[in-house]
Amino acid sequence: MQQEHWIADRAMLQRLLQLHPEWTQQELADWIGRSKGWVKKWVKRLREATPGDTRVLLGKPLGRTTPYPQTDLQVEERVLAIRDAPPENLQRTPGPRAILYYLPRDPELQQRTETLPRSTRTIWKILRRNDRISQKKQRKRKPLERPLPLQEVQMDFKDVSSVPADPAGKQQHVVEVFNFVDAGTSILLDAQIQADFHAQTALEAVIHFLQRYGSPPKMTFDRDPRFVGGATGRDFPSPLVRLLLCLGIQPNICPPHRPDKNAFVERYHRTYNQECLQVHRPHTLEQVREITEAFVIHYNAERPNQALSCRNQPPQMAFPAIPKLPALPAVVDPDAWLQEIHGQHFIRKVRQNGTVRIAEGSYYIHMKMIGQYVDLCVDAHEQVFVVWHQQRILKQVPIKGLHKSMLPFEQFATLICQQALSEQRRLLQAQQEAATAVL
Repeated sequence: MQQEHWIADRAMLQRLLQLHPEWTQQELADWIGRSKGWVKKWVKRLREATPGDTRVLLGKPLGRTTPYPQTDLQVEERVLAIRDAPPENLQRTPGPRAILYYLPRDPELQQRTETLPRSTRTIWKILRRNDRISQKKQRKRKPLERPLPLQEVQMDFKDVSSVPADPAGKQQHVVEVFNFVDAGTSILLDAQIQADFHAQTALEAVIHFLQRYGSPPKMTFDRDPRFVGGATGRDFPSPLVRLLLCLGIQPNICPPHRPDKNAFVERYHRTYNQECLQVHRPHTLEQVREITEAFVIHYNAERPNQALSCRNQPPQMAFPAIPKLPALPAVVDPDAWLQEIHGQHFIRKVRQNGTVRIAEGSYYIHMKMIGQYVDLCVDAHEQVFVVWHQQRILKQVPIKGLHKSMLPFEQFATLICQQALSEQRRLLQAQQEAATAVL
């Protein structure tokens, strides 16, 4: 199990380096769920490896064969003494490099025959271990670059918390507003309001937006399970992601705990909450729709926006004419998304009937593998899953659900919405099973 997870994480890192070369090591670490040191090590190995060589994912033994040399207690005491009381009239606190200079000159250590530390890292560890160095976490901030108008659309849900819970229904998120904001102009393009947003209805809202405006090059959203399917956003592409890929739209999923990557729609939510929801305090779905419709007009055409791109003008005044996006295609290749995940790895536990499940498909592995984890690697060219276990190939299974022919857009949209509904049902079933197991 552990080996398969290691290989999958390394393959995920390799893919992220190709898709997002601009990401920092900390962003890669947050996405994969590994440490920054692990990312730094494997970025170096992956970049040194020959392109297309998958053997690098298996790793290599790099552990030290001999124990690390231990620093003598007397030497450690002298290091701390030099740090606390700088010698030879030094009028500053010596760092590791300065301490390396003073150690051989220390009278108490000159008679010793043992080798003294020769690395600043060794000195740093001694100082850090004895609380002489405090480690402060500093966050690097980078100014956001504005894309051109309608080149990136950001979308997210805003909960209307003033609507009371339904005693016989939903207790939270009773009414939500699904907002679409253009990152290039700060214009609120669409605000759809419903009381039942789930995977299928969210997908239908996205399709409605695309039919109205056309296909932008990129759409940005967070890791809401209604968008990405799983809580981590790392599993098999959700129906929404597959829809965007088939339409030639780049799905830009934000890293974990990074609302700043979806900054423009998040900033609109703050304005919408402070200047509309908290002022009017709507209590019904109809009231939310009424005040939101009026606020959209006010926000886009009347309210001065202090974003740099708007120059203290309403967005529609700062950008009176925005480009027209390409219309949705009449026919769609429903399997186009498969090429985008070529080489990706998915970990599954073999169930009691000897199968594993990915998206809408169930794949038989073997009854002997019940309870064990297998790694399914996507081969988009052959349209198969290559099943690995303990660094060896068990079998290849054809990927289910492929159509291998073009579909009219309306038929494709109906198909992908049905898949989203099936995914929503599986998610609810898994939640119910988990709740039953706890009881």
